Amino acid sequence: MRFITGCPLWAEPSWSGHLYTRGSDADERLAQYSRVFGAVEGNTTFYSLPSDTRVARWAELLADDFHFCAKLPREVSHGGRLDPTQPMLKTFLSRMAPLEQRLGPIWLQLPERFAPEALGALAGFLDSLPSDYCYAVEVRHPGFFRKDEAERQLNRLLHQRGVERISFDSRALFASDATDPATLEAKQRKPRLPVHAIALSERPSVRFIGGMDLAANWKALAPWLDKCVQWLQDGRQPMLFMHTPDNLLAPQLARDFHAALCERLPALPPMPLWPGERETAETPQQGGLF
Repeated sequence: MRFITGCPLWAEPSWSGHLYTRGSDADERLAQYSRVFGAVEGNTTFYSLPSDTRVARWAELLADDFHFCAKLPREVSHGGRLDPTQPMLKTFLSRMAPLEQRLGPIWLQLPERFAPEALGALAGFLDSLPSDYCYAVEVRHPGFFRKDEAERQLNRLLHQRGVERISFDSRALFASDATDPATLEAKQRKPRLPVHAIALSERPSVRFIGGMDLAANWKALAPWLDKCVQWLQDGRQPMLFMHTPDNLLAPQLARDFHAALCERLPALPPMPLWPGERETAETPQQGGLF
């Protein structure tokens, strides 16, 4: 039984002293992150690809059972049409290959303009991808969220190919009345769509977008706790990624959810102690003069 949780990034300096040991550099943060969390969103590959040297270094640092969920480059997903001959696709797969089993599921995030009428192109594109990796697709067109034939066609198409459909939950974000800049920016950037809890493969994937209030986030997270219990009992390995507007609270939200899941399922392994907190606990405290 394994529950996989993570955050949208790992290189967050403000996590030092808590998640990370103080003074840790970028490599140390990634290594420490991968020994606490089981996955990370590789959002950076959507905008630009890392160097060969950088990916090789990641492969050295990451735990063997880690999941680096890299997004396909925007030239592939947002270039006007899904073209399996797009040169950036081949470059992406070659560049990320050193991660080996740590790569994936690879994410295809489709733009809002990608409508049900384009499902044929999606089928052709997915059929052209190498079978060495797992894949997941995120759709944002409202036509895929009406529980009608268009949505059923999408789900059948993905299920037949062993491709997961990423569930996106931004209810907590848009329910927030906070006016801080990070929340306002998040509301402008994140989609507001119906929430459909779907499992089409052994690794159902959820992106939860919370607000700045941890207590308020739990109102939206409670149904996911029930759903993850169900998936785990069915033999699946759910993947849940936690976001908050500035992501400062994302690791704590992930840890709280994991702890709540362990209470429901005692056989589930607990999350490891955070390296920064372990460092603090092991550091001898200086005694007083008297």
